[in-house]
Amino acid sequence: MADRFRLTMAQLNPTVGDIAGNAAKARAAWEEGKAAGADMVMLPEMFITGYQTQDLVMKPIFVRRAVEAVEALAEDCADGPILAIGGPLPETNKLHNAYFILKGGKIHATTRKYFLPNFNVFDEVRLFSRSDMQGPWDAGPLRIGTPICEDAWYPDVCEAMAESGAELLLVPNGSPYFRDKREVRMNQMVARVTECDLPLVYLNTVGAQDDQVFDGGSFVLNRHGALAMQMSHFAEEIAHVDFTRDGDGWCAAPGEMTHVPDSLEQDYNAMVLALRDYMGKTGFQKVLLGLSGGVDSAIVAAIATDALGPENVRCVMLPSEYTSEGSLTDAKAAAAALGVRYDTVPIGEVRAAVTQTLAPLFEGLAEDLTEENIQSRIRGLLLMAQSNKFGEMLLTTGNKSEVAVGYATIYGDMAGGYNPIKDLYKTRVFDICRWRNANHRDWMMGPAGEVVPAAIIDKPPSAELREDQKDSDSLPDYEVLDAILHMLVDEEASVSDCVAAGFDRDVVKKVEHLLYISEYKRFQSAPGPRLSLKAFWLDRRYPIVNRWRDDS
Repeated sequence: MADRFRLTMAQLNPTVGDIAGNAAKARAAWEEGKAAGADMVMLPEMFITGYQTQDLVMKPIFVRRAVEAVEALAEDCADGPILAIGGPLPETNKLHNAYFILKGGKIHATTRKYFLPNFNVFDEVRLFSRSDMQGPWDAGPLRIGTPICEDAWYPDVCEAMAESGAELLLVPNGSPYFRDKREVRMNQMVARVTECDLPLVYLNTVGAQDDQVFDGGSFVLNRHGALAMQMSHFAEEIAHVDFTRDGDGWCAAPGEMTHVPDSLEQDYNAMVLALRDYMGKTGFQKVLLGLSGGVDSAIVAAIATDALGPENVRCVMLPSEYTSEGSLTDAKAAAAALGVRYDTVPIGEVRAAVTQTLAPLFEGLAEDLTEENIQSRIRGLLLMAQSNKFGEMLLTTGNKSEVAVGYATIYGDMAGGYNPIKDLYKTRVFDICRWRNANHRDWMMGPAGEVVPAAIIDKPPSAELREDQKDSDSLPDYEVLDAILHMLVDEEASVSDCVAAGFDRDVVKKVEHLLYISEYKRFQSAPGPRLSLKAFWLDRRYPIVNRWRDDS
């Protein structure tokens, strides 16, 4: 019996709905594995359809085409290594999240997912049916267990596979990113390895789908939790790992250990990859954004340039009489540092026309927030007109702090098709700017060096919709606001919890009030990448009509 087994791990980027394209990627990976002398080529969870499909997988014709593609792959890849790929499996009146083992021209074995996640961004109980726990399948020289993603986050499935003869665990995943998730995954997988006394391969999808980013970062663990190989984060990669059998069982030969990014780099890479994939998978090539001279639009411009290249980014300054000379200078400097096109479209004449048009209706009424929002909506109108005319996707630039408390104008500065910093609190925006100025990576398409001018980072934030306006006129200082929001949003803390942490009760109540009354704005806001465990949309689902207030 052979005492060596070569596995090809294909950490690839599928597109939801592109069954033919995903099958072609799978076939190319199989060819590469075959050329490398692999015994098996492994692809991630639900790869043939892309992940997550949401309700698309409930359409029978879609499932039928996916099954046909898997069957065609089995026939095409008969002469060579085993091919393992995830996809939907219809059985009578049930649908399973399944993992197919293709060997000798047919489906040799099928594993059905047992634990169906139904929390955070997952609704798998809505989409799939649970099957009985399954044992390993015969791979020739050894027996392999393939617990699918969530099945490896609890002891049950892996232990059942080990007890029924598995000698190696291969875990296909569609595990979306949240900040510092690698440590969470690693701890869980080390626990499975320790419990089962078996080596384990963790293969994750890479790429972005709507709000979710899949960060790759696949790895191999030997028994006792020893890391044998670490694959790249946020990048497609194909790697080969050799397993050999000794007196104690199977063991992976040491492989490459790629760079593990820190928390700020993870977030920045996630935002770049998310925008790049959102553009590429929807068919857009170019973006534009309003560059105000503030820190939010400056970092969005940097993200866009790193994702798409400077030739595909256009920044537009839309000054009014309240736009400071410093903002004009800073915006122009930011565009120049990135090497992107910079246009100026003054809004004064349009604003005057709108003011004159509304004057008979507004006569005798004092100017207030209405007039400030008109300026923002004029900018949204002019930017959307350019988006339509030039075929450029408009990026919106509101950070999570602003999105949380509604410090943004709906149909104004909230207009746009995508928001790269939607899940980034303002204080972290500053941290990300400083990190990007000090670091450059091969996956960035923008230039190295200071791409967000220090003057932008250092000046007090302002919407510049009235004379001498500062954000702090309407909101607590961002250090205070973000700390309160982190408690109320990310930790679901009570008002009394916030007060016990040292925050003024009146300030906390104001933030809570703004958070709840802004739900309707978030409901209509552009999508953006999920970076935390409490991103607005699927992670935090609150009613728009909501009279609850915390009196604790």
